[in-house]
Amino acid sequence: MTEKEKLHAGLLYKVDDELRAELAACKQKCFEYNHTPREDAEKRQAIMRSILGKCGENFYVESNVWFDYGYNTEVGDNFYVNHDCMFLDTGKLTFGDNVFIAPQCGFYTAGHPLDAKTRDAQLEFAKPIRVGNSVWFGGGVRVLPGVTIGDNVVIGAGSVVVHDIPSNSVAVGNPAHVIKKLP
Repeated sequence: MTEKEKLHAGLLYKVDDELRAELAACKQKCFEYNHTPREDAEKRQAIMRSILGKCGENFYVESNVWFDYGYNTEVGDNFYVNHDCMFLDTGKLTFGDNVFIAPQCGFYTAGHPLDAKTRDAQLEFAKPIRVGNSVWFGGGVRVLPGVTIGDNVVIGAGSVVVHDIPSNSVAVGNPAHVIKKLP
């Protein structure tokens, strides 16, 4: 298997020349997006569509924003990202419709082994993150590998989401935990 095949199979992999080139190409597109004026909305939309693997209608992403690969991120309709967000989309990163992300949030599908010997061998892994419909992330939220967030969820500012969050709930804290059920 290639390193890219291992990555997509959820196995330990190393960043090789192929993956390094894909990372560099996506970073270049992000740089171009981040340096295109807001007034040139058509160009910004075209660049973002070239970054994302799939995007719905009516999406807007503020600068600065960074993706690792871009093609592993899929967003639904009515998607909004505020300033200074990071999407480490080594694994699949899926957002439903009506998702709103406040400033300085991070979504990290990439992870590293706990075992020092394996980690020191520059091996890493990726686990997908899935976000449902009608989800709002407060400022500074971090979502870690392998998390699924249901529909109609609010994640409070500064939370670190390490476990799945069920639909119709408000979750806060580090680690994030449900504090309220929503109708």
